[in-house]
Amino acid sequence: MGASLPPKEANLFKLIVKSYETKQYKKGLKAADTILKKFPDHGETLSMKGLTLNCMDRKSEAYELVRLGLKNDLKSHVCWHVYGLLYRSDREYREAIKCYRNALRIDPDNIEILRDLSLLQAQMRDLAGFVETRQQLLTLKPNHRMNWIGFAVSHHLNSNGVKAIDILEAYEGTLEDDYPPFNERCEHGEMLLYKIALLEECGFLERALEELHKKESKIIDKLSYKEQEASLLVKLGHAEEGEKLYKVLLSMNPDNYRYYEGLQRCMGLHSENFQYSSDQIDQLEALYESLSKLYSRSSAVKRIPLDFLSGEKFQAAAENYIRPLLTKGIPSLFSDLSPLYDHPGKADILEKLILEVENAIKTTGGYPERVDKEPPSTLMWTLFYLAQHYDRCGQYEIAITKIDEAIEHTPTVIDLYSVKSRILKHAGDVSAAAALADEARCMDLADRYINSDCVKRMLQADQVALAEKTAVLFMKDGEQHNNLHDMQCMWYELASGESYFRQGDLGRALKKFLAVEKHYADITEDQFDFHSYCLRKMTLRTYVEMLKFQDCLHSYSYFKKAAAGAIKCYLKLYDSPPKSDTEEEDEMSKLPPSQKKKLRQKQRKAEARAKKEAEVKEETNVTAVSKSGKRPVKPVDPDPSGEKLLMVEDPLMEATKYLKLLQKHSSESIETHLLSFEVNMRKQKTLLALQALKHLLRLDAEYPDSYRCLIKFFSKVGSMPAPVSDTEKLIWGVLEAERPTISQLHGKSLIDANTFFLEKHGDSLMHRAAVAEMLYVLKPNKKGEAITLIEGSTNNLVSINGAMGAVRKWRLKDCIAVHKLLDRIINDQDAASRWKVQCAEYFPYSTYFEGSRSSAVTSSTFNQVPKLPKIGVGSDIATSDQNSTSLSSNGKVEELMAFKDLLVQ
Repeated sequence: MGASLPPKEANLFKLIVKSYETKQYKKGLKAADTILKKFPDHGETLSMKGLTLNCMDRKSEAYELVRLGLKNDLKSHVCWHVYGLLYRSDREYREAIKCYRNALRIDPDNIEILRDLSLLQAQMRDLAGFVETRQQLLTLKPNHRMNWIGFAVSHHLNSNGVKAIDILEAYEGTLEDDYPPFNERCEHGEMLLYKIALLEECGFLERALEELHKKESKIIDKLSYKEQEASLLVKLGHAEEGEKLYKVLLSMNPDNYRYYEGLQRCMGLHSENFQYSSDQIDQLEALYESLSKLYSRSSAVKRIPLDFLSGEKFQAAAENYIRPLLTKGIPSLFSDLSPLYDHPGKADILEKLILEVENAIKTTGGYPERVDKEPPSTLMWTLFYLAQHYDRCGQYEIAITKIDEAIEHTPTVIDLYSVKSRILKHAGDVSAAAALADEARCMDLADRYINSDCVKRMLQADQVALAEKTAVLFMKDGEQHNNLHDMQCMWYELASGESYFRQGDLGRALKKFLAVEKHYADITEDQFDFHSYCLRKMTLRTYVEMLKFQDCLHSYSYFKKAAAGAIKCYLKLYDSPPKSDTEEEDEMSKLPPSQKKKLRQKQRKAEARAKKEAEVKEETNVTAVSKSGKRPVKPVDPDPSGEKLLMVEDPLMEATKYLKLLQKHSSESIETHLLSFEVNMRKQKTLLALQALKHLLRLDAEYPDSYRCLIKFFSKVGSMPAPVSDTEKLIWGVLEAERPTISQLHGKSLIDANTFFLEKHGDSLMHRAAVAEMLYVLKPNKKGEAITLIEGSTNNLVSINGAMGAVRKWRLKDCIAVHKLLDRIINDQDAASRWKVQCAEYFPYSTYFEGSRSSAVTSSTFNQVPKLPKIGVGSDIATSDQNSTSLSSNGKVEELMAFKDLLVQ
C-alpha cells in the first residue's frame, strides 16, 4: 500500500493505516492531510482518509473521498478494499462483496481481502463462495490453524459433512506433537468434540464412539464428553451402558430433565405425548421410586411422575409433591403444574385435592389425616393456588372470591395482588387489573418484574401515557424512553403497538411494530463479529448452532406478532387512507360553528401538550449528565408520532414485504395465510389468494376464518365478469379446475355449503357467527335470519359442573367479536344491544359489556363521591389519581359507601 509514494510519504501512509487500526483517527487524518498537500490526487490516501472520516460519523464526506480516490486510482486493490469496508459498515453486504471481488481481480492472493470476503459470504450464506474463499486462504497459508478449521466449517455449512471430517483429520495429521500445548488444550478439545458431533450427524455412530474413547484424554470438557457418549450409546442401541452413564450424569445433576429423558429412552420407556401402556407405567413408577430414594432433595424426580400417573396413584403423587411446596410458600407452584391441566381428568383431581387441604386447614389447622399443625401462611398459599386454578378453568367469580380471601388473610403479599390483577384481566376488567397491578407495584418500588407487570396491564388497558411514565422508572437517569428501544424491550413495544392499534393510532402502532422488526435486523447483524471470533476460539459446536438459530430467527413469536401487526396496519391504511389537509378543511367547513370552535380548541390543546412534552424532554436531556461529566448526546426522533410512516404510496406493497417473511418462516401458521388472503384479495391477485386459501384448508378446513375465506373467495369469483384477455381466461381455467377439488364445495352451491357447515358445527358460537356472516354476505336480505342464527346459540353458553359453579363454553374475546360483527358488519344496533345485555350477565366483570361488577359500572358510583385517602396496602406511596379505581379493584366498595354515609351524616 502506498507504493507509488516517496519513502517519507510511504511511511506516513503506513501511519494512517496503523492509526485506523488503533482508532487514533485524528492522528491518521493529520498524516493523510500531510500527504495530500504534496499529492492531492493520490487515490489510496484519499480512500484511507475517507475510511477514517467514516469512523468519525462523517459519512457523506467519507463516501465522497473514497469515490474520488477510486476514480483517481481504479486499479488499486486498496481503494476497492476500502470501498468495500465502507459498504460493510453500512450493512450493504452485497455491494461490499462486489468491491472485494474487484480488489481480488487486481490482487488475487491478498489474505486480508480474502478473509474479509469470507466473513461476508458466511453472513450472507453464500456457502459455495464461502467454501471457495476458505480453500484459497488454506492454500495461501496452510500452517494457520484457523484456515483449516474455517475450510472444514465451510463444507459443513454447505451440507458436506463428510468432506469436513476429512479436512479435520488432515489437520490433525499436520500436528507435530501428540498432545497440544497447555494453552491450547481447551480449544483442541472443542475441535475434537466438534469432529465427533459431525461424525454423529453424518451417521458414523460407531466411528464417532470409537473416536470419542480414543481422544478422551485430550478432551477437557468432561461433562460434554459424557453427554456426547450417552447420546451415541442410545443411538447405537447400547441401552445398558447408556443407562449406567445417565445414572452417573444424574448423580452430578439430579434436577436435569434431559438426563431423566435419556434414562427413560435407554429403558424403552420414553413417549413424546405421555401415552404409556400399563406395564410401562408400572416400570416408570418403580424407576422413579428408586430414584427418589437416591435423590430425595430433587424436585424433578417428584414432578416427572405426575406426567404419566393417573387416578389414585396420580392423586397420591400429587399430594406428596404439592403439600411441602404449600408449606414452604412457593408462588410458582401453579405455573409448575399448569401443563397437567391439558391431561384429561387431572385438573379435577388437583381441584379435589386442594379443596380438601383448604377445608382441613380451616377446620383442624393441618393437612388431612395429619396431626401436625401448619403455619398460618399455608392456608394463604392454598387459597392462592385455588384462585389460579379457577382462573384457568374460566370460573372468574370463584377465583376472585378465593384471592380476596387470601388478601384478607395476609394483605402484605405482593403476589396476591398480581394474581388478582391477572384474574381481572382474564375476566374482562382491564382497567381494574391495571389499577391493582399498580397497587402491587407500589408495595415494592424496587422490584423491576412487578413494575414491568404493571406496565403490561396498563398497556392492555390502553393507558399508554401512564405506562410510559411507569416504565421509565427503571431506566437510566429515570427519563430515557429511548432506552427501552436500545435494550430491545420487544414485549413493551409489541404491547404498545397493539394498544395504539386498538385506539386507531396507526402511525404510532406502525412505529412500534417496525421497531421490533429493526431489533431482528440488529440481531442478524450481531452475528457478523462471531464469524471470525468462533473460528479463532474454536467454539465450533456453539457457532454452528448459532448460525442455525439465525437461519430460523424470523420464525419466533415476537417477530410474527410484529409482522402481523404491521400488515394489519397497512391493510387498515389501505382501506381508510388518511385525509389530506384540503379534505379536512372541507369537512370542518361543513360543521356548525359550535362544533368547529370545540374542534379548534381541542387541536390547540393537543399542540400545546405536545409542545410542553417536547420542552420537558429537552430540559431533561440538558440536565442529564453522565458519570464522565459530559452531557449525553441523544438522537432526536424526527417522527415521534409515526406520521411519516403513514405517507406510503402503496400500503399493500409494504405489507407484502413482511408477508413474504412470514410465508418463508411461519408457513404452518394459520394467521400467515389469513393475512396473505386479505392482502392478495385487495391486490386482486386471484391465484395468490387461492393459494393462501388452499393453505388454510390444508391446515384447518373447519376453522371459522378458513371457512369465511372460502365463501368470500368464491363469492367474489362468482361476481367477476366474463374473461376477455388471455390472462383472464387462464386464471378462469385454473379456478374452474380447482373448485371440484375442494370437498366443502363439491357438488354444492355456496348457500348449500353454508347450511352444511351449520349442521356440522351448530354447537359452536364462532362457527355459527361465521355462517351468519356469510349468509348476510351472500343474501343481504336475510339479515334477520343471520341474527337469529347467532342468538339461537345462547343455550349452549354455560354448563353446570357439580356444585362448583359455571364452566364457560364461550370465551370473552369470542363474544366481543360477535358483538362487533352484529354492530359493524351486519349493522343491526338492536341485535348488538341485546347481545351486549346478554353477555353482561354472563361476564359480570367485563368492562366491554359493562357488567355489573366491572369498573365501568362501579366507577360511576365513585365519581359521585369526593376523593378520599386510599384504603389498604401501600397507601403511603400510592398516588391519589388512582384511588377510586384501586378501591374498586380491591373490593373496598362497602368501605367507601360507609365513609360516604358518614360524611352525609
